[in-house]
Amino acid sequence: MTRVTVIGGGPAGLSAALFTAKNGLSTAVFDTDATWMHKAHLFNYLGIDSVDGSAFMDDARDQIDEFGVDRHQEESVTEVNRSEADFTVVTEEDEYESEYVVLATGADRDLAETLGCAFGDDGTVDVSISMETSVENAYATGAMVRAEEWQAVISAGDGAAAALNILTKEKGDHFHDFDTPADA
Repeated sequence: MTRVTVIGGGPAGLSAALFTAKNGLSTAVFDTDATWMHKAHLFNYLGIDSVDGSAFMDDARDQIDEFGVDRHQEESVTEVNRSEADFTVVTEEDEYESEYVVLATGADRDLAETLGCAFGDDGTVDVSISMETSVENAYATGAMVRAEEWQAVISAGDGAAAALNILTKEKGDHFHDFDTPADA
């Protein structure tokens, strides 16, 4: 069984996958490559002078691959079900078990709705500051939790917040992923 399954391969999903895999949790990503980043050019992303959105996504995918993420490219998730102990992630090809689910499907909130996540009055998925939904161990990130605040850097931060909360649950004591020059 995979510890963390991320559904969506944009900045939020890949950020969550990077943090969890880098810190030892088996992680799978389902990426249909439907990210809005293919329409973007980044000038306002901290640490990047200028990069095409598609090139940024290629680099991000390479980075998560280096940490051993099980990437299911072009395998679309059709359903997520919750049992008492874990989640079943369903695709047309197979079913996968996971302890945690991170929803990072942009403004598409269908999986969150069928999973039974609570929604706010504005139609966004209701999450805590750690990005956890009303369904324990299910997280929602990016455009699905924000009305019109759709920026790559915000989404990546949402993915990192979800991952750090998962890591805190698994490792305890407000886990921090803080690298030093000696780690590089």
